[in-house]
Parts: sequence; C-alpha cells; structure tokens
Amino acid sequence: MEFFTDLLVSTQGWLFDSLVQPLLFALGLGGFVEMGFEGVELVLLGLVELAIAYTLMRPLEAWWPAEIWAHRRAVRVDVIYTLLNRLGIVPLAVFALLAPLFLSVDGWLRFHDIIPRQLEDWLPGLEHHPLASFLVYLVILDFAEYWRHRLSHTFRWWWALHGIHHSQRQMSFWTDSRNHLLDDLLAGLWFASLSLLIGVPPGQFIGLLIVLRLVENFSHANTRLTLGPLGELLLVGPRYHRWHHALDLPADPRLRRGCNFAILFPVWDIVFGTRYLAPDLPPTGIHEGSEREITARDGFWAQQKLGCVLLWQALTTRAGKQPSA
Repeated sequence: MEFFTDLLVSTQGWLFDSLVQPLLFALGLGGFVEMGFEGVELVLLGLVELAIAYTLMRPLEAWWPAEIWAHRRAVRVDVIYTLLNRLGIVPLAVFALLAPLFLSVDGWLRFHDIIPRQLEDWLPGLEHHPLASFLVYLVILDFAEYWRHRLSHTFRWWWALHGIHHSQRQMSFWTDSRNHLLDDLLAGLWFASLSLLIGVPPGQFIGLLIVLRLVENFSHANTRLTLGPLGELLLVGPRYHRWHHALDLPADPRLRRGCNFAILFPVWDIVFGTRYLAPDLPPTGIHEGSEREITARDGFWAQQKLGCVLLWQALTTRAGKQPSA
C-alpha cells in the first residue's frame, strides 16, 4: 500500500505540474489551482477503480452471467455515466456546487464559536487506531447510505430522479453510476455533510468512497455468483441486490416500495425489515409501457431531461401513484 500510495502521489504531482497547472494559468483560472490538484487525484483514483472493476467483474459477467443478452447496446449509456463519474467530471461538478455552501456554514459556525463534537471526540481511542476508525466510519456512512437510498424510493419527487437508475433492463457492473445528475448532487450533499459532521479525515474519506463504489460495482454485476448463506448476511452481493432492481416486487405488502436497500452491509435491511431473498434471479428494470422504460433505451441527455420533467410533475401535482420499485 505504501508503494501504491507513493506512486499515486508522484503521478498526481507530475500531471499537475506539467499539465493541469500551466493550463489553468494559461486560461486565467489561477484561483482554481487547489481544485485542479484535487481533480487530478480524483481522475487517478477513478482510473484505478475502473481497472479493478473491469478486471474482476467483466470476467464474472462473461463466465457466469445471470442473463445472456443478444446484444449489449443498452449498456453503452451506462458506460458513459461511469466514465463521467469515475474520471472526476461529475464529482468535481458536485464539489464546485457544494463547496461554497460548506464554506459558508463553516464560517458561520466559527463566527458563533460553535464547534460540533466529532466522532474521535466521543471515542478518543480511535485517533491512534486508524484501521478501527476506518471501519467505524464505514459502518456509520453505510447506515446513512441505507436511509438515503430508502428515502429515494419513498418520496415521489426523489423517485422521479432515482428511477433513472432502475430503468436499465440490462443491469451490469456499469449500472452503478447510472444516476440523474441531480440525484448525484443530493447523494454528494448527503455523504459529504455526514462525513464533515463526524470528522472523517480527508485521507480516509477517499478510501471510504472507493470501498463503497467498488462494492456497488460488484453488487450490480450481471452474474449468478452467490456469496452463500453466510456471505449474504455479511455483504451485499449481485444476487442480493438484483432483487432490489427486480422488475416485479415481492408480494409482501411491507415491501411495496422496494427491498434490499443496503449498500454494503445487509444488516440494515435485516434490522429494518426490508430484506428479501429468493433462489431465482429476477429480470430487472421497469415494466414495458411506462414512460421511463422507453427512455431506458434512449441516450444520456434524454434520460436527464425525463428526470427533470418527472421531478417537476412530482413537485407541482398531488395526483399520481406513490413510488415503487
């Protein structure tokens, strides 16, 4: 890990000094130097994530597929989403939009001498045990992600955006990043706010993000690989998450708005009664004939436009069905 970290840091410095910084100054954007440096790190980490995901998960989809498709045309738009996300374009845009908000809130708190107690203030022993603190942060953030995910299926206006993610009939490991841009903004606000609140160190923040995103890549993979009875209790896998994307919901009325919302640890579904498992592998997506299913075959901008239209309808009208998966 030390060798990998040193290689990453040296590559980041070389790219920034030789390419990004001169370009920023040439364009008169010297005030964005810090953001540019962080952007290089995001791009490099995204490339590493893409390499790991493709190397590990593409063979799983090829050798043990859950579904065999005649063609993969519908997957192409998910590749675009993934490249925009992993190459830092979407994260940097989210950061640029949220940074002024966080700076103003931080300034207001400091002006009023308000210093929120962070996690290591409550558990001072974590300061000297980085692995233990990483795991504690991971559990807390995963718990928060469970509720963010569940709420995106609960509120009609949020489902108008999140449903884009569910409209894919050919779900693959690329589908993880298939999100409306406004949904990404909400997710970034949620994740970053909690990270700042509990005091996640900047170095661990990147690591936590990578772990969550790689597991999400894996859980969306088009593979019949199973983690076994014990594994399904410990980690969200492809079979477990496939039921979350199922074309038809389980008959249980308690699950009318979805099941298996957990991102990393299935324990949250067990505790809050949203876990569902079955031996078969259901088809994924949204039913034929719905407006969103038609858009599932369209391109990136058509999907973004539809999300905005449905969001506006949800905010301005009371009529209509409550969201369901």
